[in-house]
This record gives sequence, C-alpha cells and structure tokens, in this order.
Amino acid sequence: SGGAVAGAEDEDALVRRDLVYNVLLAATDNGSTRTDTMMVMSYDIPNQKVGVISVPRDTLVDRESGSPKLVYGPGGVKQRVEDISDMLGVPIDYYIKVDVSGFIALVDYVDGIDFYVPCDMDYDDEFQDLYIHFEEGMQHLDGQQAMEVARFRKNNDGSGYTDVGRTETQQQLLVALAKKVLSWGNLTRINGFVEIFNEYVDTDLSLNDMLYFASQAIYLDPSTGVDTFTLGGDGNVTYRGNSYCYELDPQSTLEAVNRLINPYTRELTLEDMNICQA
Repeated sequence: SGGAVAGAEDEDALVRRDLVYNVLLAATDNGSTRTDTMMVMSYDIPNQKVGVISVPRDTLVDRESGSPKLVYGPGGVKQRVEDISDMLGVPIDYYIKVDVSGFIALVDYVDGIDFYVPCDMDYDDEFQDLYIHFEEGMQHLDGQQAMEVARFRKNNDGSGYTDVGRTETQQQLLVALAKKVLSWGNLTRINGFVEIFNEYVDTDLSLNDMLYFASQAIYLDPSTGVDTFTLGGDGNVTYRGNSYCYELDPQSTLEAVNRLINPYTRELTLEDMNICQA
C-alpha cells in the first residue's frame, strides 16, 4: 500500500485495492528443488474472484549474469517471487511451493478428481521412472495419475504438446482440484489439509493467514469465479547464447495482468513492467 502515501491526487500512483492478495503458486519438479511450474494467483475477496496467470518456466528475465531463463539461477522460490513481481509489475504477497508428493497426497485426500485428459498419452522414461499411459477423454484420476498427467509433455513418438500446452493442463488440473476441495462446502476436513500442508508445502503464509483464506474461499464458486491464462510468446528465441528462451508478448501479457492479477486501482502500463526482450 506504499502507493497510497503518494496522495490520492496523483492519478499515476499505485494504490492497492482492499482485500486483494497475490500469491505465487510453485511446484518443484520430481525430487528437485527447482520450481518447475509457476503461477501467480490473485484472490479478490470482496468480489470472490480468482485470476491465475501461468508464467512459462523458460521465460526471459532481466538478469545481469547467469541463465536468463526464469526457472534457473540462485535464490530459490523467494528469488522467483522477486523476478516475477519485477517482470509483471505487480506485488506478490505470499508464496506457496508444493512438491510432487504433496500434490499426490492432496488429490488422494479428496478421493481423486474427474478430469478430461486432453490427448492420448503414451510416454515411458526409465531415467525419470515416469510411465504415462492415458486415452483422451474424461477420466477419474488418483494422485499418482494426476501427477502423471500434469508432468506429461510429449509422447515417445514426438506427438503431444508444448510446454504451454502442459501449463494449460496443469491450470485445469488445479481448477478441478479446487472445485473438489470447495465442493464439500465446509471445513470439517481442514485438519487433514493442515497436515498435508505441514509435511509437503513450503510457504510464508502463517496458519492464521491460511485459516482466513480458507474461511473466505468456501464462498467462492470455481465454475464462475476462477479465470486462468498462460502468458503467450515465442519459445524459440536465442538470447545471450541460450537457446529455447521464451520471450513474452508484451501486449497480451499487459492485457492479461490487468484483467486477472492487477491489485491496483488503476490499469498498469508497459512502463510499470520489465518484460525482457531478446
């Protein structure tokens, strides 16, 4: 709320709206500390709206040295919070980082989810101990199966989809999971969530913060109140000798940020952002 100090007369000041919070949702890849999946979620409590923007892992960031890709570099999840906040021009109030085992445990705790698998999946990778076999269509997934669908990128024959396709599937899985969690309409099983959180999740949310958000979220209708978007761009860019960097499209990024995760009273402009261009 630092912008409020500048005075209401200054129409360019960045003034926060009340009870709108931005959280970085991050998931690590299998057995690693690297934050492989990154989404900024904005929760507008008065309007009961959630906006989610996925930031592709190889997105270019403005760094002096080292890899220019968002997913790499020192600093862990706290550095990713700073990188994404600087890039998109929005504050990020909290982070939630979950590992693969936590995702599996949570899906199993809600007795699985019904999910439309977007394509035939036929992938075997002995090195990662990953074996993914599904037919396109509606499936009931347990935790292990949901993790496999979330990690799928390409079939062994090269068909499948891109990182962006995978990101969109991950968003839809999270929405399906949120619907299942919220469909109970009460907090009777909250102790189980707290146990899963304590074991598998790294977050700077306090227990009081979590309970507050949980108490508000029971009024959210995920069918109408949740909107998701994956930042568009070009994933074949070479930058400072690094190939397959993801260069964001500035205009569509700006539009998405303003529509889904802008917590301020005015629209952001490209000048408020720091979108790295090769």
